[in-house]
Amino acid sequence: MTSLSAIVPATNAPPTLAACLAAIEAAAEPPDEVIVVDRASAPGPAAARNEGAERAGGDVLVFVDADVVVHRDAFARIRRAFADDDGLDALFGSYDDAPAAGGVISGFRNLLHHHVHQTSPGEATTFWAGLGAIRKSAFEAEGGFDAARYPEPSIEDIELGMRLAASGRPIRLDPTIQGTHLKAWTLTSMLRTDFARRGVPWVELLLERGGSASALNLGWRHRLSAAAAVSGAVALLASRPRPAIAAGAALVLLNADFYALLGRRLGPPGVVAGVGLHALHHLAGAAAVPAGALRYWTSATSRSASTVSPSSWYSASTFTDQTS
Repeated sequence: MTSLSAIVPATNAPPTLAACLAAIEAAAEPPDEVIVVDRASAPGPAAARNEGAERAGGDVLVFVDADVVVHRDAFARIRRAFADDDGLDALFGSYDDAPAAGGVISGFRNLLHHHVHQTSPGEATTFWAGLGAIRKSAFEAEGGFDAARYPEPSIEDIELGMRLAASGRPIRLDPTIQGTHLKAWTLTSMLRTDFARRGVPWVELLLERGGSASALNLGWRHRLSAAAAVSGAVALLASRPRPAIAAGAALVLLNADFYALLGRRLGPPGVVAGVGLHALHHLAGAAAVPAGALRYWTSATSRSASTVSPSSWYSASTFTDQTS
């Protein structure tokens, strides 16, 4: 049988760790070993996951965030997927539609992630480490997560997924592999994550290496929704109510299925708030495009300059490290 090693990064002493581990222990066909990484040689979840991978003895590494409560059948599905397909190198799942944290903002943010993954099953060119699995051989061949580049929670899993895909290693999104997300979101944490921790580094990474323009939430609907949000914001600032209303209507029509999910889980008030929060989410993503492009070109210029003059190498490389 395919052996599984569950790896839980926990270097920040998460209060949800006990619930996470209890769910892993109670799972049907649980993993062969559970590795909790409470100390690592470098900061951030990327380093913690790499530490766990080095200690793991299983054929497949299953990364589970400490704020995720896996469903009972999650490991059985993962084990069966790898056993049935020898060519599969990586697999990831989804949050469920019953986030544990209360409040409209937490409900919206967790349900948005659920919706994106539920509507994008099959072959993928990215990876998600909240509940994702990789053959240990593939993980080692690709060098694991880039802990030097991502010393805090960011897009370290997306970057690893891009390397896997570039090497021709099959990745699959299976939305039936699910876990409940326990994280509580605030408006500030949501916008900071959407802009600084994910948006800007994602734009920089796409410019640096290229990538699929339709991967998960980079698809045509997402881009049209972002355009509608930006158009609506510009119209509001210009005191033009009709174009603003039209942009809002376009946003609703483009995302009717997602807002229907919000209605089922959060009720009518959740839908009303969700439309506004969704617009802010897209505005943060749109703002990340020029910011990420500026950081990429600035870093590229610094790297180029470092090859011209040996005396300038230190300052250029230091700036690149700070902005990557």
